[in-house]
Amino acid sequence: MEVVIDRRVRRRRRLVRLFFRLLLICLVLAAGAAVSLLSYTKMQGPPPLNVSQTTVFYGADNSPIGQHHQGENRHWVGLSSIDNDIINATISIEDRRFYNHLGFDLTRIGGAVVANLRSRSMAQGASTLTQQYARNLYLSHDKTWVRKWNELLYSLRLEMNYDKDQILEGYLNTVYYGHGAYGVEAASHHYFGKSANDLTLAEASMLSGIPKGPSYYSPLIDFDRAKRRQAVVLQSMVDNGVLTQVEADEAHAEPLNFIHDELDNTSTVGPYFQAAVEKILIQDVGIDPALLEAGGLKVYTTLDPDMQKEAEYWVRREMPDSELQTALVAMDPQTGDVKALVGGKNYVESPFNRAIDARRHPGSSFKPFLYYAALENGFTPASTLMSEETTFEINGGQPWSPSNFNDNYAEDFITLLQAMAFSDNIYAVKTHLYLGTDKAGELAHRVGIESPLGEGAALALGASDVGIAEMARAYSAFANGGKKVEPRFIKKVVDREGEVLYESEPHLEQVLDPKLAFIITDLMKGMFDPYLNAHTSVTGRSVSHLINRPVAGKSGSTSRDSWMVGYTPQLVTSVWVGYDSGTNLNQATDGQYAKKIWANFTEHALNDQEAVDFPIPDGVVGVEMNPLNGLLATEDCPTHRVTYFVEGTEPTKECPKPASDGEEVEAIDEESHEKERFIDRFFRWFGH
Repeated sequence: MEVVIDRRVRRRRRLVRLFFRLLLICLVLAAGAAVSLLSYTKMQGPPPLNVSQTTVFYGADNSPIGQHHQGENRHWVGLSSIDNDIINATISIEDRRFYNHLGFDLTRIGGAVVANLRSRSMAQGASTLTQQYARNLYLSHDKTWVRKWNELLYSLRLEMNYDKDQILEGYLNTVYYGHGAYGVEAASHHYFGKSANDLTLAEASMLSGIPKGPSYYSPLIDFDRAKRRQAVVLQSMVDNGVLTQVEADEAHAEPLNFIHDELDNTSTVGPYFQAAVEKILIQDVGIDPALLEAGGLKVYTTLDPDMQKEAEYWVRREMPDSELQTALVAMDPQTGDVKALVGGKNYVESPFNRAIDARRHPGSSFKPFLYYAALENGFTPASTLMSEETTFEINGGQPWSPSNFNDNYAEDFITLLQAMAFSDNIYAVKTHLYLGTDKAGELAHRVGIESPLGEGAALALGASDVGIAEMARAYSAFANGGKKVEPRFIKKVVDREGEVLYESEPHLEQVLDPKLAFIITDLMKGMFDPYLNAHTSVTGRSVSHLINRPVAGKSGSTSRDSWMVGYTPQLVTSVWVGYDSGTNLNQATDGQYAKKIWANFTEHALNDQEAVDFPIPDGVVGVEMNPLNGLLATEDCPTHRVTYFVEGTEPTKECPKPASDGEEVEAIDEESHEKERFIDRFFRWFGH
């Protein structure tokens, strides 16, 4: 009997020793496997953290004006820029032992496996924050064992190559909070209209409960359910020792104010401007399109959000509900900064950017280039030419008979001042032919027009295509004392790491005589001065009452285009109205929209800025000139306007006294007619 018992004892001992040997072998193998797995994941190196982010566009005041993202609205912020309450709440509810594991929690995994085997499903999860981050970066959300294994491998790679704070930061910037908001920063702005660094405990605990089921726990969908989830989050913070019960109860009772920013729709402040900026980033700045698509850039632009809103408002208010289109570009002439841009009536319906890409005939808005060239070649504001119906024969070709608007002619000599104010076409064509047909185009190119212009006689009347933005750029040289500006849309581009990828400064080049630039500006003031009305009215009479500050400008019209380009010392604005199809305009109605948009926008866009006049440069003198004849006003000939000249070129002859019978004598003597006689002879010679 004792022998049998002894055998049983020895057998039992052998089994125990065998068990421990097997256990030891298993432990060694497990340790070896673990070491091998960890070594493997370490050798694999850090997995890429290329996360699609939202590129944000900022206006000139550094306020966000728009976004670019690939369906995932995400704004990456550093862990130091995230409130501690959101960090503590997230760890407490999602992964309490986050700082004490290597990417997976064996206790939670064991519990989840048992629960899933009992239920014969994959309903229970045990993912740590690291595993969730890995899933957000690299994997789908399918509940399969293969995905779980891959998730584990990626988690180990993350843990072996990044520290815990980097992983936590990554998780908080990639997790989905519903309604198109990816990451805590986008979610904070969406739900509460503030940064993730400014959340209250109540707000942080509400947000932290959403990722478990973004649609199910969204407070914007079911507030009561979200409040119950918030209570669970707060209690987990108490259990984790980062919050007292009193603090949790107070936070749960705190009212919440939801902003509900619509993140699924990108900002509509200046959509045409933003599209232009994206094009410039790729074509001119040289940003790799892949980098732009990856996002995370901060693009600081020149757009003034308030001016842009004014521009969009006046376009909506003034333009009719028809196929008629418009474009507007407003630019700071002192820097070239584009402050507002409208490329059409509705970006969604028609994204074609007419402000940048359209080319149309500028009509009489081209004349300031011609008349500046005339000033360079001996003309003054007092220079006179005959305004009458005229037929020109150019180089022996077909007769050409340009006409004035509504066939209004002075049937007399008029001054350059009047020719600009009335937009007299005969005066313009005579000047163009007299100077040589290359002069106006050369001047236009000098100040920034890049479109080909040619040298035809009709160029005097704006018969070559130019761009709306080009005209704003070119007029800037008149507004700023003769400097050509480079249009600037982008001030700076910063990547997700804070590195400056691109930065620009204003670029100006002196190309005009400041004295002549001021005189052209003074002439262009005339279109708004009803005091100059004579045989016809000044072209700006319909909108002059809308402007309460010194302005200069020139309108233009063709059968298919209507323009208004004008400026103050602070702002140049170019407005075009017409049909994309080239349909003729009804000038009685369609011809006024550009002027109204320009006038209302200019007045309201500068409402908070001082109404300043254009500075008079040295070497310029103002005299009281009779605008009808270009002579000095006297007591006997009191009609006058203070008009400016380069010193030494101002009129010296006075208006003659009235005749004894009460009729005024001939205002211009024989000597004053000499230039007109010469030009008449020139035309006769040129035509044969």
